[in-house]
Amino acid sequence: MTDSCPPHHPKSPNTYDRYNAVNYTPLPRNIPRARRHVAQLTADRGLPHAARDAALLASELCTNALLHGCLRDRLFRVETSLSAKALRVAVTDPRGERLPYSRPFTTDDQFGRGLLIVRTLANRWSVEKLTVGKTVWAELDIPGSPDA
Repeated sequence: MTDSCPPHHPKSPNTYDRYNAVNYTPLPRNIPRARRHVAQLTADRGLPHAARDAALLASELCTNALLHGCLRDRLFRVETSLSAKALRVAVTDPRGERLPYSRPFTTDDQFGRGLLIVRTLANRWSVEKLTVGKTVWAELDIPGSPDA
């Protein structure tokens, strides 16, 4: 997908110094794989304190993509980008017509808290509609950066 969230995305105010993208098949076993991969990249990039939050963002975004955005035999992509100001986790899936939204939930509900977790952890998050599909991204500010 050339239309997703590359390191120098024209709509992003950040210029990314490091970038990684991995495609996954739409299977539940790939959610923990993506989570571990994002956590390891975050730690390897000198941000071990942010690895847990980045992993949780990746897990929630991947779960939403798998439940609501994936099609059989179509991959979803997890992108991790790092600038001097922020760490971005972005998940792209093929169903652009299924945009995420927050819905009310009760304490007994098993599902429905993913976007609440993303909104709580991330400093920014958004959805970008693509020609085919969508990208949902979340950013964590880097402590000590001028905008943090």
